[in-house]
Amino acid sequence: MVTAEQLPTLSDARQQGYRLVNSKFPPIELFDDVAGADEFQALYQIQALTNPRLQNEVGRLELVALDQIPFGIAGCSYATAPFTHVNPEGSRFSDGSFGVLYVADQIDTAIAEVRYHQNHYWSQVVKLNYDRFVFRGLNCHFSEAGLVDATRVSPNDGIYASEDYSQSRQLGQHLKNQGSPGLRYHSVRSPGNVCWGLLTPRLVTSVIQGAHFEMIWNGQITSVNRVSNA
Repeated sequence: MVTAEQLPTLSDARQQGYRLVNSKFPPIELFDDVAGADEFQALYQIQALTNPRLQNEVGRLELVALDQIPFGIAGCSYATAPFTHVNPEGSRFSDGSFGVLYVADQIDTAIAEVRYHQNHYWSQVVKLNYDRFVFRGLNCHFSEAGLVDATRVSPNDGIYASEDYSQSRQLGQHLKNQGSPGLRYHSVRSPGNVCWGLLTPRLVTSVIQGAHFEMIWNGQITSVNRVSNA
C-alpha cells in the first residue's frame, strides 16, 4: 500500500471542481449569515435558546475547528456541511469518524461517483420499485495548497480498490492525523478523471449552486437528467 510519505505535495494551484448534494438537505443558513468565528459563536448561542432543532441543522460542530471554517465565502454552508454531518458508515478515505469534502474535476465525474453510491444504497432498500432523487450541482473553487498527489499512484493500487476501502481509509486516517488538508486522486467510478478529498473546508474559496439533476431509480439508476439551470 502507498503511504502518505511517498506522495508529493501539491503547490497553491487554484482549482474548480464539481459536487452533487441531495436537494432534500438545505444549506445551513447559520454558516452563511456571519463573517467570522466570533460572530458565529454569538449567533449560535442566541439561536440555541429558541431553536431546538439548531443542533440537528448545524451538525456536530466538535468535528471541525472553527478556525478551519471559511466564514464569509459564498456557499460556506456547502463547504462546511460534510464535516459536521458525517456519514457514520464512512467513505473511501474516512471510517466515519471525520468528514471529507469530495470534489470531482467535471460534473460528469461527480455524477458517475454519486450514481454508483446511490445504486449501492438503494439496492439494499426492500420493495423500492421506482423513485426519483434530485441533486443540486455545486461549482466549487478551492486551493490545492498542501494536498498530497495520489494521482502519481497506479489506479491498480489498493487505495483504489472498487469495494474494499481498508487501505484507502488507512491513508485517509494517516493524512488526518498528520494535519494534511487532503489529497488529489484518481476517480474510481469515472476512470481517467480526477477527484479531490479535502480534509478541511479552509481551502475552499467559494461554492456556487449550479444546475439540478434527477436520478431515476427503477431497480437501478436508469437515467440521470438535468432538470434546471442555476
